[in-house]
Amino acid sequence: MAGTYEDAEEAWQLLTDGTGPACVLFDFDGPLCRLFPPYNSSQSLADTLRETVAGAGLLDVLSPAELRDKDPHVVLRAVHRERRQRDVGDLVARLELQVTDGERRAARTALPTPGAAELIKWLTGRGTRLAVVTNNAAAAAEDYLRAKGLWESFAVVHGRKADPDLMKPHPDVLDRALKDLLLSPDEAVMIGDTPTDFMAAEQAGVRFLGIGRNAGKRQLMRDAGAKIVLASYAPLLARIPR
Repeated sequence: MAGTYEDAEEAWQLLTDGTGPACVLFDFDGPLCRLFPPYNSSQSLADTLRETVAGAGLLDVLSPAELRDKDPHVVLRAVHRERRQRDVGDLVARLELQVTDGERRAARTALPTPGAAELIKWLTGRGTRLAVVTNNAAAAAEDYLRAKGLWESFAVVHGRKADPDLMKPHPDVLDRALKDLLLSPDEAVMIGDTPTDFMAAEQAGVRFLGIGRNAGKRQLMRDAGAKIVLASYAPLLARIPR
C-alpha cells in the first residue's frame, strides 16, 4: 500500500506543527540517495568481504543465508558475532576498512533520492537543523553531501562505529547526533526507510517518518510498527508554499 492521504497529512504535521522539529535526522542510503543502484550492486562488495573471510579460513562462520546475502553489513556483523566464540584476529577491522572503501566508492555514483534536495532546502530555510544518522560509513555520507552541494545544510554526520553491535536498530547513532546537537529526543524527527531505522528511532524516543521507494519496503516498516510511511517526498513538497 502506498502512503495514503492521511499519511501525507500526518507527515506534513510532523514537520510543521508549531515551529516544527528542531532537527530532522536523515538516514543516508534511501532517504538521501540510492547508494547501490542496480548498476552498482552491493552484492559485489558483499562477495569481496566473503572472499576475505574465506582467505582467513573462517567461511564457516557464515550461515547459508549469510553466504548469499547481498548486504555487506550482514557479513561484517556475522564475523563480529563469531569473535565472541573464537579468535578471529584483525578480521573485523579489515572487513570494516573494506566496507568503508566500498561505500565511499559507491557514493560517487549514488542516485539522489527524488525530492530530497528540495526538502533539505525547505527545512534549512525554516531553520531546522539537519543530521545524518546511518549504518554506512560517515565518510561515505560526507563524500556524497559534498559532491551534491548539500554539505553546508547538515550540522552533523554520524555513521557506523567500530562495534557492529551499535549499528541500527541500536539507537547509538541517533543518541550521538542528539548529544552533539544538544537536543532532546522529543525535539527531533527521523526519516528512514527500513524497520531497523524505525526501531532505532523508537528506542531513542524520536518520532519517525518512513520513506519507501517500493511497496515491499513500505510494508516492512508498517509491519515493524511505523505509523507514517510515504512512497516519496512528493506529497510534502506539494504542500510547500510557493
